[in-house]
Amino acid sequence: MEKKENNRKLRVCVATCNRADYSKLAPIMFGIKMEPEFFELDVVVLGSHLIDDYGNTYRMIEQDDFDINTRLHTIVRGEDEAAMVESVGLALVKLPDVLNRLKPDIMIVHGDRFDALALATSAALMNIRILHIEGGEVSGTIDDSIRHAITKLAHYHVCCTRSAEQHLISMCEDHDRILLAGCPSYDKLLSAKNKDYMSIIRMWLGDDVKSKDYIVALQHPVTTDIKHSIKMFELTLDALISFNKRTLVLFPNIDAGSKEMVRVMRKKGIEHHPNFRAVKHVPFDQFIQLVAHAGCMIGNSSCGVREVGAFGTPVINLGTRQIGRETGENVLHVRDADTQDKILQALHLQFGKQYPCSKIYGDGNAVPRILKFLKSIDLQEPLQKKFCFPPVKDNISQDIDHILETLSALAVDLGGTNLRVAIVSMKGEIVKKYTQFNPKTYEERINLILQMCVEAAAEAVKLNCRILGVGISTGGRVNPREGIVLRSTKLIQEWNSVDLRTPLSDTLHLPVWVDNDGNCAALAERKFGQGKGLENFVTLITGTGIGGGIIHQHELIHGSSFCAAELGHIVVSLDGPDCSCGSHGCIEAYASGMALQREAKKLHDEDQLLVEGMSVPKDEAVGALHLIQAAKLGNAKAQSILRTAGTALGLGVVNILHTMNPSLVILSGVLASHYIHTVKDVIRQQALSSVQDVDVVVSDLVEPALLGAASMVLDYTTRRIY
Repeated sequence: MEKKENNRKLRVCVATCNRADYSKLAPIMFGIKMEPEFFELDVVVLGSHLIDDYGNTYRMIEQDDFDINTRLHTIVRGEDEAAMVESVGLALVKLPDVLNRLKPDIMIVHGDRFDALALATSAALMNIRILHIEGGEVSGTIDDSIRHAITKLAHYHVCCTRSAEQHLISMCEDHDRILLAGCPSYDKLLSAKNKDYMSIIRMWLGDDVKSKDYIVALQHPVTTDIKHSIKMFELTLDALISFNKRTLVLFPNIDAGSKEMVRVMRKKGIEHHPNFRAVKHVPFDQFIQLVAHAGCMIGNSSCGVREVGAFGTPVINLGTRQIGRETGENVLHVRDADTQDKILQALHLQFGKQYPCSKIYGDGNAVPRILKFLKSIDLQEPLQKKFCFPPVKDNISQDIDHILETLSALAVDLGGTNLRVAIVSMKGEIVKKYTQFNPKTYEERINLILQMCVEAAAEAVKLNCRILGVGISTGGRVNPREGIVLRSTKLIQEWNSVDLRTPLSDTLHLPVWVDNDGNCAALAERKFGQGKGLENFVTLITGTGIGGGIIHQHELIHGSSFCAAELGHIVVSLDGPDCSCGSHGCIEAYASGMALQREAKKLHDEDQLLVEGMSVPKDEAVGALHLIQAAKLGNAKAQSILRTAGTALGLGVVNILHTMNPSLVILSGVLASHYIHTVKDVIRQQALSSVQDVDVVVSDLVEPALLGAASMVLDYTTRRIY
């Protein structure tokens, strides 16, 4: 993201609804408060923070020395489904006045609570930018739906895990507006365990309790199955009574069903039982110490599967509320229980164990990343968010015929001479290929592309191939986000500022991807070739021109203006031959098919090309292949030209090794095998010793451009990052 241009402070509104979200938001709030030269902080408190039955937890915000700008009583009591809906409605009625008064530049919203949905809805409708914390995660129940709804309303996203980041990308959120920061609460968690904890344990559980000899229980209602979750809570309490260990029980949250759960606690006498301590709220700093030194935590709180893993404390996760969460090995799941026995067995298995600490959700450095992310927000950017998906007009229903089909892509390769379309299967097999001469004018070319794609799509049905989308490989500079050819090579005329995505998508009713042919070759190697599984490698295409693609940390590099990997225009000589780009001394001016054709013509015009056993028909143009043939037959001048070309390419590869330090360089295209030995010789002579062991290989892919075009479709539809 680009740094914002103006120097005025960013006005940030942090809205907190309950004790759980404050534990995640407080570290960010402290960070914002520490940098008054960059930020103005407004704090809005609503939801269960302001209810006595839930501990009046707004007081801990005041104790942390934050000025609360606004308190909003938004909870309609009743603790049932209707009360949740009415609470959202009440918040929506009250929030506009607050936001009109505060006029924040950005609102920070956390998580998946119904109060947070009201906040995000209000901010979105009032044209206030939203930063959503912990989007992209999967848990269970209605929380998933609320979380993903807030994601769709939010303009910026801070996620905690790599999987969550990939979920957001799969949900068509803009990758440039997603920050993988880790969970903010981990910034406090990972520095907490060495503090004096015994006084905290004694305060909440009694003087006779030892570390690792008590249980923390925190269970909430499951709003999509309230009756079952209450029954599960009842069985949990029975199991804890039978297990006979000192237990700290926290009251449930304010979701529908919580009132019934409190009734179950009182019916079983938990508040007066000698082994139990029932509390409405524990300050987060103290709660950290309690779970860090507990013999076990039991319940269905996200804290159990997220934060507690940082200490290796055993956890028993009950029911379906957190069924989709990523967890460490410290978590034992009890999905369902008809009697207390299953829960009791889980307690016997888990209690007192010590597991390795897990950092799935953070490394303790989330807040600095988030503050840097906030500083980079450009308030001059359009407010309207964009979703990064190609248009799809029709859905095909799922039936047995579709299951039995071969999932495939339509791949289009726009070369300087030929226009090719292929049906490519998920395994990289070219099922059928169509080839035509590439027309010289835009109208003829676009019409031919449409015609060939329509014919191929119809043929795919007969071949039992299900086409998932269209991928296009073309020469020149391409904006892959918009599907536009910005500027073409001289070999393809009338091909600047061309929108390829729209006409193809409108005609075929399929998603369409477009990229530069060099990038497509790199994608082909990543999915089907010698780059498969490698984190960093570079592909160089040797053909009519010289192109390439760079894979860094498993992702294709496009560059700030979509001009990355123009490797053919690395200058290897200050006084070399003229290049088609307007410069001179580029690799392409020495080693491309055009360069070899130029030198072949010179030799032919001087009658120095042909040797014994070789001829060129009068109606055939002299080209690179004739030069290669002459060199093989012993023509010393042809051999010298090829050696010079290979040396130029080798020097370019040396520059790439010194700049990118990839683990592999792949030479692709018709000329690759003729250059490989010379390139390796140049590396041995010219490269630093630290990169001389990097392998340089010839691609074994026959159709890299078509396979790369297909991989754009196949990777996306199988939820790979592109």
